[in-house]
Amino acid sequence: MKKVVLWFVVAISTIACESNPGFKEIRDFKKSEWKIAHKQTFEFEIKDIQKTYAFNYLIRTSVSYPFFNLYLNEALTGPDGKQVSTSMDEVILFNEKTGKPYGDGLGDIYDNRVPMPKLVKYKFDKPGKYKLSIGHNMRPDPLTGIMSIGLEIVEAK
Repeated sequence: MKKVVLWFVVAISTIACESNPGFKEIRDFKKSEWKIAHKQTFEFEIKDIQKTYAFNYLIRTSVSYPFFNLYLNEALTGPDGKQVSTSMDEVILFNEKTGKPYGDGLGDIYDNRVPMPKLVKYKFDKPGKYKLSIGHNMRPDPLTGIMSIGLEIVEAK
């Protein structure tokens, strides 16, 4: 009986996860180094333009990251190839005074989910395939201590 209940819970959880209209993708960097020339482009499809969406940066760092902040450039391109939105955002990853990392972590690795300020409540004009490119705007090249960058798109509340 316990096995039947467990399989039922797993099946319902799987169905619930599959019905989520969101998007999530993470890209890892070799040797925790992100080169300026290596912008990360995420492709996703929007079918329902009646909904409002929220975009989040997903950033994994090690405590060896040499700065308290990270400047990111984002560019959203529509199905017609035209830019829909661009911005440069400052993400605060560590407390500037104490050096204590923000986000969720274990040991020397920390994950941060940070809303994109310009895309907190975004409504698309037309359905189709979109692209969002993320690059860093920091002086060191390569930028060390960044383990991965990702994009998460969820229905805004």
